[in-house]
Amino acid sequence: MNLTVSHRGQSYPLSLLPNDTLAVLQAKLEELTSTPPPLQKLLYKGKSSKPQDDQISLTQAGLKDGMKIQLIGTTLQELDGIKTVESEVQKRERIMRERAAKAPSKLRSTGLSQSSDLNYRFHKLIPLPHLPEPSSALSLLQRLSDDPAIRHIMNKHKFSVGVLTELAPHEHPELLGLNENAGQQIKLRLRTNRYDGFRTYKEVRRVLCHELTHNVWGDHDNNFKELNSLLNREVAEYESSVRAGTNVLGYSGEVYEPSAQLEADSYSRVLGSVSGSAALLQGDSEDRRRRVLEAAERRLRTEEEEMEDSCGTAGRSALADEN
Repeated sequence: MNLTVSHRGQSYPLSLLPNDTLAVLQAKLEELTSTPPPLQKLLYKGKSSKPQDDQISLTQAGLKDGMKIQLIGTTLQELDGIKTVESEVQKRERIMRERAAKAPSKLRSTGLSQSSDLNYRFHKLIPLPHLPEPSSALSLLQRLSDDPAIRHIMNKHKFSVGVLTELAPHEHPELLGLNENAGQQIKLRLRTNRYDGFRTYKEVRRVLCHELTHNVWGDHDNNFKELNSLLNREVAEYESSVRAGTNVLGYSGEVYEPSAQLEADSYSRVLGSVSGSAALLQGDSEDRRRRVLEAAERRLRTEEEEMEDSCGTAGRSALADEN
């Protein structure tokens, strides 16, 4: 089986047996690119979106003779360049967490003990200064913190987060987000796998909504799924109300009812087709609204299932701690 792997603008021809495992391929790629297997991400046609067992054969993984593969990952040389600084940063974070744990008054993540809406926010934004463009990372964190839809759900659900920061390179490289101690600190994967740019804002914000749900529920159970779906709906409805120029959803429980055209636009975005919009415009308003919501919820469920695989938060919930 002849394969061509591209990495950082360079191509590597490989010849392997169809029964060779993915581990064999990853080992060869490590020799060629100095990228360790845990940090390798292989992109090719037919690849499953789920992490694959490295002991399955190349054929079972969907690889075929003549196939081209793109390798994304950080090299050992790059890793060595930031390990020392990153270790120091993590050490300081650990010391700060220990000090916070010993403090007489500890921040409650759900905000139940706070009396003012001003406390339902991110109290500190911290980019990683040893990574490229820390000012850009801070701008992204600030945009998330100032996002009107995010502020809306934080006030409505009384969420308070001590620190909003980013996941360091190679700190749980398989994760997109992490919520520590039910809101004491939320870490988000802001950068691309190569750390040469930043992920899209909407992608990072959806991860943030996922991690905010962990302020209340620790594990990915039905309680978590219900609240997480609610947060995403409230963000979408809030922004839809702003775009439509109608009453912005406040904290009084107002219900936003989208127009037929806005529903059609939403349906088109969900299905990715103009014909879907035309079909949506048929029937009464209640039927249109139902179809929009069903299509959106199906898409969100699929995205959430993938996101749960990239979330490192689990354990006791904030509500359990309150009791």
